[in-house]
Amino acid sequence: MTGQVSIGRDHRGDLRLDADVVVVGSGAGGAVVAAELAEAGQRVVVLEEGPHLPLEDYRQLRQSQHMRHAWRDAAMGLAVGIGGSPMINVTMGRCIGGSTMLAGGVCFRTPERVLDVWSGEMGLTELTPDKLEPAFEQVERDIHVEEVPKAMRSRSTELFGEGARKLGYELKPIRRNTKDCQGCGRCNFGCPHGAKQSTDLTHVPRALAAGAEVWSDCLVERVLIKGGRAVGVRGRVLADRGGLLGRSRGGKLEVRAARVVLAAGSYYSPLLLLKSGVGRRNRHVGRHMTLHPGFRMFARFEEPVRGWRGALQSAYSDAYEDENITFVGLFIPPGVLAATMPGFGPDLLERAKQVPHLAVFGGIIHDEGGGVVRQGPGREPIVTYRMSRRDKATLPRLVRLMGDTFLAAGAVEVFPPVLGQHGLDADGFRQLDVDRLPLTGFECSSQHPLGTCRMGASRDGSVVDAAGQCWDVEELYVADGSILPTSLGVNPMLSIMAMAQRIAWLLRDRPLRH
Repeated sequence: MTGQVSIGRDHRGDLRLDADVVVVGSGAGGAVVAAELAEAGQRVVVLEEGPHLPLEDYRQLRQSQHMRHAWRDAAMGLAVGIGGSPMINVTMGRCIGGSTMLAGGVCFRTPERVLDVWSGEMGLTELTPDKLEPAFEQVERDIHVEEVPKAMRSRSTELFGEGARKLGYELKPIRRNTKDCQGCGRCNFGCPHGAKQSTDLTHVPRALAAGAEVWSDCLVERVLIKGGRAVGVRGRVLADRGGLLGRSRGGKLEVRAARVVLAAGSYYSPLLLLKSGVGRRNRHVGRHMTLHPGFRMFARFEEPVRGWRGALQSAYSDAYEDENITFVGLFIPPGVLAATMPGFGPDLLERAKQVPHLAVFGGIIHDEGGGVVRQGPGREPIVTYRMSRRDKATLPRLVRLMGDTFLAAGAVEVFPPVLGQHGLDADGFRQLDVDRLPLTGFECSSQHPLGTCRMGASRDGSVVDAAGQCWDVEELYVADGSILPTSLGVNPMLSIMAMAQRIAWLLRDRPLRH
């Protein structure tokens, strides 16, 4: 129905639709494309595998409930480390709005040094700063990108900044897609005040207002291809009623369309291509995945920190970008933070009592890309990640820098991201031989899987062309983080949205073939 999201789990029977364009995914890429094309007068259908969680609903959810309902695999997804690499916890959204609803809202433009590689070495001459400027400007207006004022910085971030200054580097303000932020620190669990301008609050309503159909609970399983051209998608509706065990598989899903746009993310867009046979003709599908492997550092101070007061992410440092390291401020809700402290039983309980005195900061590696998405025996992909030799050497340096920064600020102990490692005072941290620790013992996470359907100037080495169209299938486009040609070294949401905006403009002006 025009004006509201259609709930797939409430639909009975099969679901068959016709459209000019079918968009798979409602996050940073899919919602941008859907809004732009619907407003251009095209008949658009958006299919989202996850549920619809309106603001009035998700603002009432506990963090554990939010993880269960809105995060893919309840935030327990993994990229399996191989070749001595750590296991990486990869978190993604699975709901209307996708990962934009769960992200911290950090908005970096693609660094110019990265665009120089894309437009120069890789031959993507349309991806220069000047040519992408209109897309960035449009998205920044649409999602209200603004700089986080210093007054919004938490004490946790301030302490890291104090240590940074003593070591000779500075923090810079972060820009986020927020409006009237109150600094409640719940960005990763859906802003309860609606201040974060995620696509469920911006582009999805625009698409609906322009007449698009947006369906939740619809799993797309393959792209329909006829005569070398995409003609729609097929899958099933994820119903939640009836059946022998109280659930049923739901009806069949089929959408016939003149154009197909995949925006299911770096795990599931390549998986759909593989299931649809595209990977048999292009060996780059599912490969070259970068993750920005991320590592956190906890630090305990004598003074109360109460790091949850203020913006969740408000400052960063690129002082070590030449070493492929970016430091990004963050904090974790107290209940989650307490559960992640080392130890168990009474020991964990004592550590949990120290949460008001803890500060947290994070660091990511601008990685070279050793991830692979493969088709598994069931509906989920098999994902592996092999760190490059350079990135393996960067990890201990990143951890040492974060620990030294907090100690310079006066921390009485730091908690390195090493499995089973308890807190260390300054002497203990200096004696910790980080360079000799096995990398498989490090705690590692990522919210930035990229590059598995990467864009390129020719078929040799890429999956899609400069317009986002698959080399081997006409009218089959990809518009999400999987098309980014390389790692960015910064949070990718704004880059994904700008690339999707650019592709949407191209599709708007490219005649449809019915």
